[in-house]
Formats: sequence, C-alpha cells, structure tokens
Amino acid sequence: MNFGRTSADEVDVATAMRRELAVLAPLRLEVIDDSARHAGHAGARGGGGHYRLLIVSAAFLGKSRLARHRLVHAALDELLRSRIHALSIQALTPAEVSSVSSIAS
Repeated sequence: MNFGRTSADEVDVATAMRRELAVLAPLRLEVIDDSARHAGHAGARGGGGHYRLLIVSAAFLGKSRLARHRLVHAALDELLRSRIHALSIQALTPAEVSSVSSIAS
C-alpha cells in the first residue's frame, strides 16, 4: 500500500536530500527509503517518509555526534518539515568510514 505517495515522490525526496546535503561536500552519501517497512505508521499515513542516511564528510571533523546531526538537520530543514517523517543518520568523518561498509542491510 502506498499511502498517498507515488514512487516518483519517493525518488524526488531522495534526490532532494542529495541536493540539499551537497552543502556538506559529502565524500560518500547513501540514502535508503525505509517507508515501506513502516506502512500503517501514523507518519506514513500523513505522507512523510522514513529514511536511513549514511554521510561521510570532512565537515564533521572535530564535531560531536549531536553537532553532526544538527548540520544534517539544518541542510534538510524544509524536507524534514514536509516530506521526511523519520530519519536515521550515520554522519562520519573520512577516517571513521572504514568501520562501516554500507547501510543497505
């Protein structure tokens, strides 16, 4: 069940996320749409999607986990208010990325 979103909407959100996150100059960026796994959830009924994000950027050097998440949230501000209901974030520096292979699993 799609709950009011078309597959084009889902692609547009992922594309929009990539575009907005470009401000952080990511060396690696993975966006996984988990919306189908949350079908029936109140946020899904309202049209907001569930996403997982892996972003690797030198912009995170010297920043705490909270500060990194704030940078991501600031970049995605409009999408978080309108089209993203839930977002799981892995924000890593280039040196930290060797411990993570992918978020696709």
